[in-house]
Amino acid sequence: MDDIWRSLRSLPLWVQVWVVGILVPVNGLPFFLLDTRVGVAASLAALFVVVTNVPLMWIYRGMNKVLSIPHLIAWVPLAIYLLVLLSDSGFRSEAGATEVGLAILLLIINGISLGFDVMDSIKWVAGDRATPGLK
Repeated sequence: MDDIWRSLRSLPLWVQVWVVGILVPVNGLPFFLLDTRVGVAASLAALFVVVTNVPLMWIYRGMNKVLSIPHLIAWVPLAIYLLVLLSDSGFRSEAGATEVGLAILLLIINGISLGFDVMDSIKWVAGDRATPGLK
């Protein structure tokens, strides 16, 4: 656990704020809207990320670039689903403002995350397996 904490704290401050202050909390919001389609879909995606990333953090002892791969697997289908929902005027008229807002927020935040994740995944596949903060 100390290695994981050390690894997280070794990242640039803006990355720490991004992960701990924005990405994780935004992807936790859907659990408060499990009575909606967006809440269920996003919660399932978030659970997949947790179930895959936690063991990877333990194996690599920190914030390794491999953590980006489960994000690609979860966020791309979620983004497609959310875009399809938002393009349907029936969904927009029947969904509440909170559900529509959550869908838009998830698209923005996870879309930004996907940009980082694509770069990190490519680097990891190319051989960059170092875990920040570890000697």
